[in-house]
Amino acid sequence: MTRRNIRKAMMLPAALPTAAIAGRFRLIKAAGFEGLEARGGMNQEAVLKARDETGLLIPSVCCETHWTHPLSDPDPAVRAKGLAGLETALRDAQVYGATSVLLVPAVVTEQVSYDAAYARSQAEIRKALPSAEKLGVKIAIENVWNRFLLSPLEAVRYVDEFSSPMVGWHFDVGNVVTYGWPEQWIRTLGKRILKLHIKEYSRQKQENEAFKKGFDVEYLQGDNDWPAVMKALDEIAYQGWAIAEPAFHPSGIGQAERLRQIAGKMDVILGMAGR
Repeated sequence: MTRRNIRKAMMLPAALPTAAIAGRFRLIKAAGFEGLEARGGMNQEAVLKARDETGLLIPSVCCETHWTHPLSDPDPAVRAKGLAGLETALRDAQVYGATSVLLVPAVVTEQVSYDAAYARSQAEIRKALPSAEKLGVKIAIENVWNRFLLSPLEAVRYVDEFSSPMVGWHFDVGNVVTYGWPEQWIRTLGKRILKLHIKEYSRQKQENEAFKKGFDVEYLQGDNDWPAVMKALDEIAYQGWAIAEPAFHPSGIGQAERLRQIAGKMDVILGMAGR
């Protein structure tokens, strides 16, 4: 296997109850992960206690409000709540020792035009830059199915227009498979990539079943060309975290066993020779 300076982490599930935090940390640690991605607005005391007891690192925090209160919303009050959520995630990240916050910057809808989403989201993110600079935590824009920033060239433009080292990219490998090739995005984004989400996607399932069913596939059984992805990461000299976000969970498998499976498949992916 190829040796890379890429460490593997696991994304915490949404709406994880405070009482379940310690147990989930222990399961992730026992499965062989080195870290995890927390969410903004969690019980800080519980997270810190679980972090210190297990020795897991928290490299990234996911903003909890970017879907419910998008920074592109026409209502200023909604945007204000979204900005407050981003600020909370930045503060949480600093407390946990994370270096970036994952942010879905905008959502384009029938009511929210592309150009309005672009302008509004950039304006709101700029308001958070002083906090990011003060806390030493970067804002990492993620590519998701939000009908926004649909090409790597546009992603580069969006980030670079902030003219700030505090804004980068949280690249989700699986999210671009349906309309592109992850390795091309990686080469274009280059050093702007701060973190990785490792996700699988099947074009065949998309075509035969439903659009989102493409995610219902095991690691290494979809259409990601993982050796090509690894080669592209080597070319940009990526060093950092690869965070598992599997959308597929086989029936009849417990959490502990499933986490061990995911960790093992992550080892295979991250150890692949590039081609």
